[in-house]
Amino acid sequence: MEQSQKKVVFSAIQPSGTITLGNYLGAIKNWQVMQEEFDCVYALADLHTITVRQEPAQMRKNIIDAYASILACGIDPEKSVFFIQSHVPAHAQLAWVLSCYTQFGELSRMTQFKDKSVKHAENINAGLFTYPSLMAADILLYQADLVPVGQDQQQHLELTRNIATRFNGLYSDTFTVPEGYYPKAGARVMSLQNPENKMSKSDTNINGCVHLLDSTDVIIKKFKRAVTDSEAIVRRAEGKDGINNLMNIYSAVTGLSDEQIENEFAGKGYGDFKLAVGEAVAENLRPIREKYEALIKDKAYLEESYKAAAVAASLRCRKTLQKVMKKVGFVF
Repeated sequence: MEQSQKKVVFSAIQPSGTITLGNYLGAIKNWQVMQEEFDCVYALADLHTITVRQEPAQMRKNIIDAYASILACGIDPEKSVFFIQSHVPAHAQLAWVLSCYTQFGELSRMTQFKDKSVKHAENINAGLFTYPSLMAADILLYQADLVPVGQDQQQHLELTRNIATRFNGLYSDTFTVPEGYYPKAGARVMSLQNPENKMSKSDTNINGCVHLLDSTDVIIKKFKRAVTDSEAIVRRAEGKDGINNLMNIYSAVTGLSDEQIENEFAGKGYGDFKLAVGEAVAENLRPIREKYEALIKDKAYLEESYKAAAVAASLRCRKTLQKVMKKVGFVF
């Protein structure tokens, strides 16, 4: 009873490669916090992943690694529903229905479609164009009240809200129209080598991206090589993208304010600062890496967890899907 009174939160992440520090600080760290306050539904969005060609064996490994990694970050199957998207067929089924209530012009304005079309010009497929309808289905299936969003996902959330409002207007109230949720502790982490761009697992420069499972030595080495500027003063300012990024990261893992960071490194050079950030990040991620190593060896537990989660997710979304199918006019 207590669970049902909580607001429902839905969030998902693609298992398209090793989870990054940016994924962790920007999203997954908040998943752990939110599960104490909200009724949380989390997914590995593997259906979204195949808009870009995947090598099957590697994709299967990525899914299991990501599932174990996120559990290691503190997502508790007893408190949250954490499932693999493709294990719940209702996502694909509702996505098709919603694609028929999504306008071509709306999809053509999606910034990420334009960006990915440039990056993957050899494979501009229909899924790449219509996947915002699948994203809308992901959210609306669970009658989510809140969706944690970063700047790059706001456009998709607005489209989801438009689809829900349009469907509700045609067939009476069916979907909860979700609101964006902006966690206070979130951090937008940029590339260590090109701090104007978001940290990405697809970064061609291996030193630009820190992975959740990187060793302590590798993490520190990457931070030592981080791009900064010639001023050599640790302070936040316009035009100091590299230092601003490092301060964001250091603040996220230590809880220190900008003023405290500036005072700590007053009179010290960038070398000292980059080493301190690297050591703080490595220590912050160490228990996660250790937990992951234990989980990834326990295949039986992982399989038991994701199969149970698929059943729980299917039960939760069944009523919504049946209501949609009935209102549209399908025969039961």
